[in-house]
Amino acid sequence: MNVIKRLGSAIAVLALCLPVLAHAGDEWAHKKKLNFDTTTTGAEIKEGVAQLPLLVRLHSGNFTFADVKPDGSDLRFFAADDKTALAYHIEKFDAANELAVLWVQLPKLAGNAKTDALWVHWGNPKAVPTADAKATYDATQVMVLHFSEADGVKDATGNANNAKESTAKPVAAGPIGGAVAFDGAAKITVPASPSLKIGAATGFTFSAWIKPVGKEAGTLFIQRDGAKSLAIGVADGKLTIAQGAAKAKATADLKPGIYQHVAVVAAGGKVAFFIDGAAAGSDSFALADSVGDVTIGEGLKAEVDELTLAGTARSADYIKALSASQIPDSPMSSFDEKEETAEISYAAILLGAVTIDGWVVIGILIVMAIISFWVMITKTIALAKINKANAEFLENFADKSDALLTPGSAAIATLAANPLMPRSTIYGLYAIGLREMKHRFDAQIVAGLANSLSHASLDAIRASLDAAMVRENQRLNSGMVLLTIAISGGPFLGLLGTVVGVMITFAAIAAAGDVNVNAIAPGIAAALVATVAGLIVAIPALFGYNWLAIRIKNTSADTQVFADEFLTKSAEMHSL
Repeated sequence: MNVIKRLGSAIAVLALCLPVLAHAGDEWAHKKKLNFDTTTTGAEIKEGVAQLPLLVRLHSGNFTFADVKPDGSDLRFFAADDKTALAYHIEKFDAANELAVLWVQLPKLAGNAKTDALWVHWGNPKAVPTADAKATYDATQVMVLHFSEADGVKDATGNANNAKESTAKPVAAGPIGGAVAFDGAAKITVPASPSLKIGAATGFTFSAWIKPVGKEAGTLFIQRDGAKSLAIGVADGKLTIAQGAAKAKATADLKPGIYQHVAVVAAGGKVAFFIDGAAAGSDSFALADSVGDVTIGEGLKAEVDELTLAGTARSADYIKALSASQIPDSPMSSFDEKEETAEISYAAILLGAVTIDGWVVIGILIVMAIISFWVMITKTIALAKINKANAEFLENFADKSDALLTPGSAAIATLAANPLMPRSTIYGLYAIGLREMKHRFDAQIVAGLANSLSHASLDAIRASLDAAMVRENQRLNSGMVLLTIAISGGPFLGLLGTVVGVMITFAAIAAAGDVNVNAIAPGIAAALVATVAGLIVAIPALFGYNWLAIRIKNTSADTQVFADEFLTKSAEMHSL
């Protein structure tokens, strides 16, 4: 029953270990650190922001495209601790021209600091795509239009505010990725949805990259809702906003012919304008709730990229960080010059190439190893307690042997009360011999005879002591057979796993027709892992078995010596 319980515990441990081993091969060969500077030498952001959709540009100057999968699906982003995975998605990945545009959800960006950073990992052929555009934005982000999709204007958030029609002309090279051009007649229409509702209580934030042709008036964004229609546009070279009787205009001018990042933030009875992250005027503005279809670019002559709408009023620092992160050669972010290459993990290579049959053999060997160590540990502890108790008993017996060989003496009762005695194998033998002696003395008292031990009585007591010693030896050696199984069976099981692994490797090579060292080496090396595992099980078990066998033999010898001493002294004291 104890063996079954131990086996159950071992299997439970194995079940916990195998998932860890399964992930040991998930390695990225390359990584690089992207640092952020929000001090006066960088973007100069004072208060800091949270949940920022950060633009990451990769090019031949900061990234090695030869080491990444052609579609960039093995790219991963982690926080400064290099452990916390960050949500991201790819807007553009052109490995041939070595250009990529990605968006990463940055949980926090400290103000006036150079402490924040993120890590980019790549170089794992086994990696599967994990990009998630929806998770890149917070819950208040209503709509994000990248204008880079080949199948129409799509919303990158989870709100699916996609355009139902677009007559704008696609532009291949915008300030970020793709862009669209409006000629005064073109427009993009997005149908109404609950997520597009603009609320006076929460406010809104609108942003876009815009390249005006001139100072002609036009509408960047309009949500039609009768008298509450909300319009953001350009008039006389300035940003404007209007809703019913409420109107406001920026104080700074837009520059024709160049891309600028613009933002409009309305909430709490006020509206603020931003150009390239800097304040461009503010005014009173009584925002009302509005909902309806959205039209982009109506009557506008300009190119537009990265148009976004959020159902909350973003802070000035947020707008500044958004703008600063999206310009080429951003002062806010910079890669370390040195790319870090992961050290070759031979263990990861070997474990990653182990086949299913190999894992089965290794699993069995792990169970055997756990049981072997359990036997060695429990036996060592038990023998230590037995030897300590035996030493205590022999010390008492040496001092009081006459009293302890006289049934009914006070010394016997005192010794029996000692808490160490139940653990002593010699005391157990002594108790059996004393019981046999008392049994005969009691019979002699009833018969009116003097207490004595005849040769026949001594032979009978010896037989009882011999039987007790046999049973005690069996108890001391219990479980040792498990060590012998590990010693002899471990290497053979490992060899079986290796042979099967080699057979599978050569069969796979024959089927693929690919004969080269790179095809053969991982499989052969992984097959040998089973043999190594078998030896790892057998070698400790071998040393443990021999050490325990000597200790058990010594304990048994001490017991045999005492049995002879007990009989000799008993015969001397009680013979006729």
